[in-house]
Amino acid sequence: MRAFDARRITGSGRPVGGADPVGGTSPEGRSERRKGIQFGVFFQGVNSSTVWNVPESGSQTDFESFRRVIQTAERGLFTAFFLGEGLRLREHLGRLHDLDIAGRPDALTQLAALSAVTEHIGLVATQNTTYNDPIDLAHRLQSLDVLSGGRAAWNVVTTDNAWTGENFRRGGYLDHADRYTHAAYVIAIARRVWDGVAGGGAAPGPGDAPADPSVLPEPFSYDTKYYSVRGRGVLPRSPQEHPVLFQAGDSEEGRDFAAHNAEVIFSAHGDFEGAAEFAADMRARTVAAGRPADDLKIFPGQEFIIVDDASETEEKVRWVREHQISPQTAVAFVEALWGTELSNLDPEGPLPDFDPVQQITGETRGAGFRAAKAVETARQWRELSAQRGYSIRELVIHLSARRGFAGTPSQIADQLERFAEAGVVDGFNITPWLVPGGLDDIVNKLVPELQERGVYWSEYPGDTLRENLGLRAPLTRRGAGRAGGTDEATATDEDTAGRRVASGAE
Repeated sequence: MRAFDARRITGSGRPVGGADPVGGTSPEGRSERRKGIQFGVFFQGVNSSTVWNVPESGSQTDFESFRRVIQTAERGLFTAFFLGEGLRLREHLGRLHDLDIAGRPDALTQLAALSAVTEHIGLVATQNTTYNDPIDLAHRLQSLDVLSGGRAAWNVVTTDNAWTGENFRRGGYLDHADRYTHAAYVIAIARRVWDGVAGGGAAPGPGDAPADPSVLPEPFSYDTKYYSVRGRGVLPRSPQEHPVLFQAGDSEEGRDFAAHNAEVIFSAHGDFEGAAEFAADMRARTVAAGRPADDLKIFPGQEFIIVDDASETEEKVRWVREHQISPQTAVAFVEALWGTELSNLDPEGPLPDFDPVQQITGETRGAGFRAAKAVETARQWRELSAQRGYSIRELVIHLSARRGFAGTPSQIADQLERFAEAGVVDGFNITPWLVPGGLDDIVNKLVPELQERGVYWSEYPGDTLRENLGLRAPLTRRGAGRAGGTDEATATDEDTAGRRVASGAE
């Protein structure tokens, strides 16, 4: 079989146009259920799912890669550009794991630079609640929000392992069971920082006189089992008042945390049935938390592989998968489970016939390799390989396959239209399999197809990320008489939750 021609992976760069905008925010600031699809983009940087070994592959640290991806996304009217976080270089058997790209620039620094070359797209920074000072983190996030004109967002993540913590003076201090309790304190403190306004204790409401610049913001204090902090807000609020809160936990605790705190949740449930079940569960949890069912937007992660002719689909998918998982990557994947070097292993042959030398895998290769029961997992891999006739590399490709859509723009649009009509997602967070050109086909071919069907907007409906997502005012800003205010029960529930967090109750 001939190799897939990598020169066919990018599009023409033509501008996007089409149907009327879909969705938005009502004049009262209420969220409106939209029969449409939004897109975000996840620039991962560190992973084995991006093809790094072809001439079209760019750098994961050069500013030009970030600039091209985000400007292509904005040309395609994407809602948000999302950066991950890496607090320690990944290791493999005690050495730097250089088969994945190693190291990422700080997200807030990178997004501050990108805000100057974009106008509308949201800027989502992954920031850890465990290893950041809460007031300092809140100030840095608010700085991005103010400088970008209300386009900043915080993807809230928790980390508890001591291996990552070795890079910080408080490494490993947090028990796994406490990670979300701790994160709730950090969010509560951040909201107090954002609610304070330089030149006054609160921002003026509609029709109110401007804040007196000589008046200090109201001070606040929090005494918790983790922090004793005293502080004041030091910046004015942006046009969207607070950075938007994203979250991606999928455990029972993670889902409950999102229902109480987040405004957007990333999901691993990208197939229709899984997405529908996840949406029903999250909306029920959101209502139970005292919020409207549509207060939490849902964005599953997805990969898109687009072809011009349906007959090319299988070939292109195979080309992408084989370039994502090289022979060396396949062997390293097995070594991570076995816990020992297997340099003589043939990636086109069978798995080792002996059991792993470790019982539980560590975290040095990232969350996807953490805490697996090695011997039991090896047995499952052998059984699957025997059933399907997999070589090692074929097995790793199968285990690593991304969620996603493959086909012509029309075929993929048919599937996305089903999601839009059912309302089971608000959008998809796209992981490009190539940097920096991985969005070109999506923007040049798929977006116009969706616009023609009326399920994708032709212009940004608002000026801020909050408006473009169709979100209400931040939870602590929903007082009576304010734009975006909700019912009293929601505001009261949030106030109570804030007091509970502030007092240290769990």
